Amino acid sequence: AKFQTWRKMNVADSNLPDADRLKRVNELFNRQIRFGTDPDIWNSPDYWASSLETIGQSAGDCEDFVIAKYFTLQMMGVEPGRLRLTYVKAKIGGVNSTVTQAHMVLAYYAQPDAEPLVLDNLITDIRPASRRPDLLPVFSFNSDGIWVPGGAQPKSSVEKLSRWTDLVARMKAEGFDF
Repeated sequence: AKFQTWRKMNVADSNLPDADRLKRVNELFNRQIRFGTDPDIWNSPDYWASSLETIGQSAGDCEDFVIAKYFTLQMMGVEPGRLRLTYVKAKIGGVNSTVTQAHMVLAYYAQPDAEPLVLDNLITDIRPASRRPDLLPVFSFNSDGIWVPGGAQPKSSVEKLSRWTDLVARMKAEGFDF
């Protein structure tokens, strides 16, 4: 049923404005996929699941949520260059906390130099990055490359991320064409 809902959304919602597509995709995954750790779900210390794997397990960690949202939005027609998978340090316990944890979110850039909107599995609403002071960006990436905070251009090739290249190869084997 989750797969059918996802598949129908990819077709039915592809003509909506980006803001509506972002909201629908964020809500779909945040509501239908439960959070779990890689050791519990995949019996692996760190595994990046494909969209189909995440939907099939009905569970994933933060990377799995982001990957599923990233590729779903692309399939719905959002330009890939507007999306970046972003590693952050999330402040645990609020913005004044000194305790951080590695986390991943999806950033959407309406324009290359615009403030990004943040899609996160921890909260349902999509907020501008300035309204997420609990997140400290480390780096971001997409199929075009890897960015450092404040950088206008990618600093290096995404090929340096072996988990990403493995994921893309598996997704192509599953029939995805991007």
